[in-house]
Amino acid sequence: MSQAAAVGLGAIAGATVFLGLPVARMKGLPKSVQGFLNAFATGILVFLLWDILSHAGGPVTAALEQGQRGSFAAMALIFAAGVGAGLLGLVYFNRSVFSHLRHGTANPSARALSLAIATGLGLHNLSEGLAIGESAHVGAIAFTGVLAVGFALHNITEGFGIAAPMTTETKPASWGFLAVAGLIGGGPTFIGTWIGYLASSQYFSVAFLAVAAGALLYVLNELFNLGRKLNSPPAFAWGLLLGFLTAYATELFLTATSGA
Repeated sequence: MSQAAAVGLGAIAGATVFLGLPVARMKGLPKSVQGFLNAFATGILVFLLWDILSHAGGPVTAALEQGQRGSFAAMALIFAAGVGAGLLGLVYFNRSVFSHLRHGTANPSARALSLAIATGLGLHNLSEGLAIGESAHVGAIAFTGVLAVGFALHNITEGFGIAAPMTTETKPASWGFLAVAGLIGGGPTFIGTWIGYLASSQYFSVAFLAVAAGALLYVLNELFNLGRKLNSPPAFAWGLLLGFLTAYATELFLTATSGA
């Protein structure tokens, strides 16, 4: 497969993030619906965090089991530094960049949270793009197509996750803001595919996934806090469960089709 074709598949897989973003412009949603959307998005991100940590920790564990002490030490350090950078980076970034918005008339926390979610998912999608690019580079054309389809399905739910916090705002998010959020969340799939086609490295993969995991830890903390304000515990639990199972179902679909 040519580099142009591979990058095109990566772009399509990333662009499906935009399909879930219009949810942010829904007006007059009851508090119960807002709460369910938030809980559903939280469940999706809980699954993605589990999925990311599984993939990021795999090479670290493999190096340890195979007695590759140098590789293990390097990847373990990269993993720890990546999680710390993703988590603490968003904490301080959010404080410094978005603090001035708190004096405005709009609800800045919802938009800041959406951008934080988009950032975390963008890092995750960068690693997905790497997988697409690496598979295309070695000539696994069928598998490359399956990866692109599976990641495209995941990205639809990720777009919904980005949009969900903004449904709590009284003023709908502008299309321009949604375009920026979509580019942050989905654009890295295209970039990752291009990089993955040119260069393959477990160290890069672990680094990107670890940073994404740290970012999602920050995001989930914020979403759980918002969920307590919008939901009763049973309602939040149901939304959380349905979101988790929806994301898990797309992962099972990807696994089943890739093994076919």
